[in-house]
Amino acid sequence: MSAIERPLDLALQRLAETDVLLVALDFDGNISVHVDDPEAAGPLPEAAEAVEALSALDSTSVALVSGRAIDSLVEVSGAGDHILLAGSHGGEYRMEVGAPPLSLSEKELDDVERLGAILHEVSSRHPGTAVESKPAGHALHLRNADDEVALDAQHDVRRRVLAELPGVTARPGKDVEEFSVLAATKGDAIERIRAHVGATATYYSGDDLTDEDAFRALHDGDVGVKVGPGDTLAPFRVPAPVDVAVILTRLAELRATHVRSR
Repeated sequence: MSAIERPLDLALQRLAETDVLLVALDFDGNISVHVDDPEAAGPLPEAAEAVEALSALDSTSVALVSGRAIDSLVEVSGAGDHILLAGSHGGEYRMEVGAPPLSLSEKELDDVERLGAILHEVSSRHPGTAVESKPAGHALHLRNADDEVALDAQHDVRRRVLAELPGVTARPGKDVEEFSVLAATKGDAIERIRAHVGATATYYSGDDLTDEDAFRALHDGDVGVKVGPGDTLAPFRVPAPVDVAVILTRLAELRATHVRSR
């Protein structure tokens, strides 16, 4: 594993000394590598171990903030009840045991159904694409399609949805076109979870376009880490999920030392 560059390590040292720490994490491409079959994903062992170590510390909370639906996120992450969850880009939450499922209006439910019909029809004409259904919308995955097919599907689905359901929220991502009847973002999720746990500082890392909303929601003293290439608001960057595992392991060590010294 690679070493952490000094500016980031100094930022982690300061972060570890905050009163109430929130460690919020994108899942795919952050603590899990991207895979062709989304349901075959899983956290890197080192990242999972660090998550458990952090969540066991006093005044420290860990949250997964993902575009996945909550059910899918639980399935692939194995997150126990002690891990806070925000799914569907901040449209769904599990911040306590027995939390009620997402509730949509009749109009929203009708739009979700129509969205699904559009995306399935587009996918049927573009080999290699696949539709992922979520409580508040649907996503068209392009990762396994040839480049020309993926580009055509991307243009086709955007045109269809804009024409037939102009009120829905479009979320372009890495090899995916997602549409939702909710306008929530990962930034909203960060704000809500931060308030829920009373965090005085937050760590967040992610690799996708939708993670920029989370980086935008960070405060002075927080630490944001972009994983992989692309423009970003995050002040720090690492190449791959394996580097995130190194960061989380280091943060867990620093936080444990601080907690024991209080």
